[in-house]
Amino acid sequence: MAEGGDAVTWGACRYCGTAVAPGATVCALCGEDRPVPASGLAKAPRSVRRRIALTNWLRALIVVGLAVALAYTLIDAVWTGPPVVADPLTTTGTYHLAPGTQPILDGAVTGGDYVVGNFTTIQPFDAAVTLSVYNWSQWYGLVTNGTGSPAWSTPSEGSGRIIFTALDTGTYVFVLTDPLPLNMTVYVATEYESNVGDDGFG
Repeated sequence: MAEGGDAVTWGACRYCGTAVAPGATVCALCGEDRPVPASGLAKAPRSVRRRIALTNWLRALIVVGLAVALAYTLIDAVWTGPPVVADPLTTTGTYHLAPGTQPILDGAVTGGDYVVGNFTTIQPFDAAVTLSVYNWSQWYGLVTNGTGSPAWSTPSEGSGRIIFTALDTGTYVFVLTDPLPLNMTVYVATEYESNVGDDGFG
């Protein structure tokens, strides 16, 4: 005959250690009958008491472990901050050019921010090229009907500095022009810089 727990106090399952509601005759988790009432726990067989104590200890350990893991995750997120995504206009690379005009970089620039860097023709060494910067409408005009004028460009030279400041927020295209009837290799390094003291002109 199945024994019931106390009608007032919670007991424990003698098999899985789960708390059993007052007056229940079976464990709601595993279905084991004869739950041990709270008043009879001290008199239960040693194996039953040991099993209940071990189960409770393991559950407490799991709860503490989860709390520690959650705290570590939250603290790590606060310390490290949001992930840093590299700006497409901060880069270094070597570009192989055919005669004519070739876009090499494009990206969004906030008005008042700037892009700095340098370029050098490495093959043929010091051969003159022009680096120009177009906003999106200027670039569209250039590729559709050849009428787009750059927002900024360097002189035609074998190496030079890039110091471009955007007057308006938008997408800008960096373009190399090879004026000679031969292929060239050009090294370009750029870095996007935010003008913290200026929120932008546009």
